[in-house]
Amino acid sequence: MPTARAPAGGAREVLLLPVKPWFIALTLLIALLFDFLPLGRLAWMPDAVALTLVFWNVHHPRRVGMTVAFVLGLMVDVQQGAVLGQHALIYTVLSYFAISLHRRMLWFPALQQALHVLPLFVGAQLLLLLVGMWSGGSFPGWGFLLAPVLQAALWPPLSWLLLAPQRRAPDSDRNRPL
Repeated sequence: MPTARAPAGGAREVLLLPVKPWFIALTLLIALLFDFLPLGRLAWMPDAVALTLVFWNVHHPRRVGMTVAFVLGLMVDVQQGAVLGQHALIYTVLSYFAISLHRRMLWFPALQQALHVLPLFVGAQLLLLLVGMWSGGSFPGWGFLLAPVLQAALWPPLSWLLLAPQRRAPDSDRNRPL
């Protein structure tokens, strides 16, 4: 069970409760619905599904794996009318690298974790551009490099928000030290 790292200065580390499977599914569904909003095709818009998927791959890789990433990618492909398998490939590769880094990333606070996931998001965005242009799409402009930066900037608040239900005390027992 991952623990949240405490800030320097002698503060205690917080033990996290196990995450509920329905909460993971709900957050992924909300991210999927957010990506489905008709905001137009803005190249700089962060990918909420990728961000939420990487978060759960880092914090609970046994519950959210590459199969979930592939299925979510197919759903995004169908909704956006993209090349079938484009997002599925990108989300699967992103999940693979997030799962392979998850043990190291949990040692760092959320701000430093954001620096770890930034290259993952940049690589995913470049792969999305490569597959899109290979299939006949046009260059979206240099604004597409803003999306991974925004995703990395959203990592600390998203971490705080998604870990909040796990931080509550299980019960208040004065005789138990945890």
